[in-house]
Amino acid sequence: MPFSVHTIYQQVFGIWRKRRFEVFLCLINPTSTDTLLDVGGNPWFWTSYPQPVKRIDTLNVYGVAWNNEQAPGYDIRTLVGDGCSLEIANQSYDIGFSNSVIEHVGSWERQKQFASEIRRVAKALWVQTPAFEFPIEPHYLTPFIHYLSHPIQKKILRWCTIWGWIARPSPEYIDAVVETTRLLRKSEMHLLFPDCEIMTERILWLIPKSYIAIRRKK
Repeated sequence: MPFSVHTIYQQVFGIWRKRRFEVFLCLINPTSTDTLLDVGGNPWFWTSYPQPVKRIDTLNVYGVAWNNEQAPGYDIRTLVGDGCSLEIANQSYDIGFSNSVIEHVGSWERQKQFASEIRRVAKALWVQTPAFEFPIEPHYLTPFIHYLSHPIQKKILRWCTIWGWIARPSPEYIDAVVETTRLLRKSEMHLLFPDCEIMTERILWLIPKSYIAIRRKK
């Protein structure tokens, strides 16, 4: 894997993802007859673990190059669509899954649409997002920057952050990232997922790191 800010992120937070997946298995209890929709997910994420369900559909706004022959023993499909406007019937999936995606869809209105859609198409839910209250912005690996206004973020991202030094983003890319990244507070997660329990992942048993909306199987 080429060295990038994502390489650093995976090294620092990789252990959290493994633990989180174990909690997912415990609380959602996926079975070999279930179908799962991963909104915004990558097929390769699932090949890191034994497949827990009958079939996994990953959905993104762009096409993802994937062939099941790349991962024998897995049944994974890739779909193209907008997570805020899913062309999928109600309750079509046993499990709706999304990991660190809802903070990237844009405005609060778009986040409400995203939450409403995944709640609509799936029976059980697991939707994770980084916590606004965590002092380090996880996408830029920079303390407190997400507490600043968008114009100030755009001015300092290129030259005053690890992400800017490594990724060397263009001004246009910085504009796009800042305008479409909106971290969520716990109170907002309750509003977005009123029929779910909101679990808090913490660092040092005190600082919220991320939130997970969970709707268990009935």
